[in-house]
Amino acid sequence: MIDYSFSYGDLEYFLLILMRVASFIAVAPVFGMQGVPPNRVKIMTALLISILLYGTVPMVPLSYDTVFGYAIIVIKEVAVGIFLGLAAQIVTTITAFAGNLVDMQVGLSMVSLFDPVSRNQVTVSGSLYQYTLLAMMLISGMYRFILSALTDSFTLIPVNGAVIHTDRLLAQVMTYFTNYIVIGFRICLPVFIITFVINIVLGVLAKVSPQMNMFAVGIQIKMLVGLGVMYLTCRMLGDASNFVFRYMQEMVNGFTKAMMP
Repeated sequence: MIDYSFSYGDLEYFLLILMRVASFIAVAPVFGMQGVPPNRVKIMTALLISILLYGTVPMVPLSYDTVFGYAIIVIKEVAVGIFLGLAAQIVTTITAFAGNLVDMQVGLSMVSLFDPVSRNQVTVSGSLYQYTLLAMMLISGMYRFILSALTDSFTLIPVNGAVIHTDRLLAQVMTYFTNYIVIGFRICLPVFIITFVINIVLGVLAKVSPQMNMFAVGIQIKMLVGLGVMYLTCRMLGDASNFVFRYMQEMVNGFTKAMMP
C-alpha cells in the first residue's frame, strides 16, 4: 500500500532540499544566467528538481531545538549549493581571460560588453569565447553533469551533514588560479604568437624606415591578422572547450570533497 502522508517534518526536510537546489541554480552556469531564463523559470526549475529529488534523497534525522537551529541548517544547505554552483561557474571565466589577452594583442581592448554568463564586463573576444563555451556546454550535454553533481551531492553530503574544510577549499582555489592563467594562455596562444611576431617585424621596420608611421600601420595589420587567425583557429575551440569541461569536473569534485563530512 502506498503511503501518501506528508507531515510537517517532511515539509521541513523538503524545504532544505529546495534551498540547496535553488542556491545552486542561482549561480551555476547555463541555469544562473541573469535574465535568461527569467527568474520565474529558475524558481519553477528548482521546485521541480526538488520534488523529483525528494523521493530519492536519503532521509537523515534532523537534530535542532529552536527556529535558530533550523536557520543554521538552512544556511548550511544554501552554502553547499552556492559552493557547488560556484565551482562550475568560476571555470567559465577562463574564456573571458583568454578573450582579454586576445583583444589586448589585436587592439579591441577598449570595447567591452556585458556578459550575462559571468555577469561582468568582458571584451569582444571574451564574449565570443564565453558564448562559444556556453554553446558547447549545451551541445555536448555538459549541463547534465552539472545536474548530476547536484544530485550526487545529497548522497555524498547529506542534508545537515556538510562540514566545510577551509584548508581544502583554499587549496582548490589556489590550484584554480594557477591553472587559470595556464589554460587562458593556451586558448589564445595562436593569436598571441602571431601578433608577437608582427610586433617584432614592425619594430625592425621602424628602425629601418623611421619616416613611416608604424603605429597607424601596426594597428590595422594586427587587427586584420588577429581576426584572420581567430577565424582559422575556430575549430580548435571545441578541443579547448573539452579541456575546460574536464577541469570543471575536477573543480566540482574538489569542492564536493571539501564539504564532505
